Amino acid sequence: MTSDTVDATAPGGGGPAAGRRAGRALPLSGLEAYRDELTRVAGHDERVVCLEAGPGGPDGHPFEAARPDRFFRLGTVEVAMVGMAAGLAVAGFRPFVSTFAPHRATENVELTTGYLSAGATVIAPYEGAPLNFAALRRIPGLVLASPYGEAETRAVVRVAAQLGRPHYIRVGRGTRYSSLSWDGPRLPVVNWESEGTPGTPCLVSAGETGTTLALAARRAAPALAHAHLVYLSGAALAAAAERIAARHRRLVVVGGYAPDGGLAQELAALLPGCDVVGVPLGRGGRAGAVAQVRAVLGAAGLAGPRG
Repeated sequence: MTSDTVDATAPGGGGPAAGRRAGRALPLSGLEAYRDELTRVAGHDERVVCLEAGPGGPDGHPFEAARPDRFFRLGTVEVAMVGMAAGLAVAGFRPFVSTFAPHRATENVELTTGYLSAGATVIAPYEGAPLNFAALRRIPGLVLASPYGEAETRAVVRVAAQLGRPHYIRVGRGTRYSSLSWDGPRLPVVNWESEGTPGTPCLVSAGETGTTLALAARRAAPALAHAHLVYLSGAALAAAAERIAARHRRLVVVGGYAPDGGLAQELAALLPGCDVVGVPLGRGGRAGAVAQVRAVLGAAGLAGPRG
């Protein structure tokens, strides 16, 4: 991962059209896209293994069907699963672990991916669930990602498998979105849905809920800028902050590991000369979040989204 782009290429292609398959309509949900893409990647990379804590779905898991010797279903034992992933990573594998309750294993994730530098990837399939962003940010070397839609999810999974670095990827479970488009085979650190006029307020979105609300705000107030982020840590976030601040000084952050406002706090620390306001999506549900986006935009003299 560089300061400018994140490599999204892999066997099978990259870019927004990478998820397109003959005979089915787009898009898949984030969790479905993760499972399908990881199965494809495992066909080219024998180091990739898949671990799941929690019940299986009615249709099974495509990875289990394709690579049963590299698939492990472990029940509700999140802490033990992370430890198992650490051992596999030390042995040279590229483990991906998915759990419905990742918060139960936060300390083990910190020890395994941070201090042991084990290249395990954690998939959290409840995009809107509460999460301690500050606890994740303090883990050394951990890459935080919150993709929006099928194509972004596939690209992030490919990058994690290629790099073999510890990742924490938050995806949606049941909702289905088409990702914003981008040029070239690499995910940009900032995907400008609208660059806007320099000096105008800029929406900064991450994840499914935040990006959905930001897009609604843009429909209601076309003059707004909208910078969409996928990677929320390290050099990628620092580079994104610098690029956004070069055009805009007032940022309204929607999404990014709600409800604690972690992304807004991080951007405020990176950009002390900017006015950064976070919308806490975890309070009052979608209606409450929409109301807060409208209130922030109203203070800037612009109409917000209705819904």
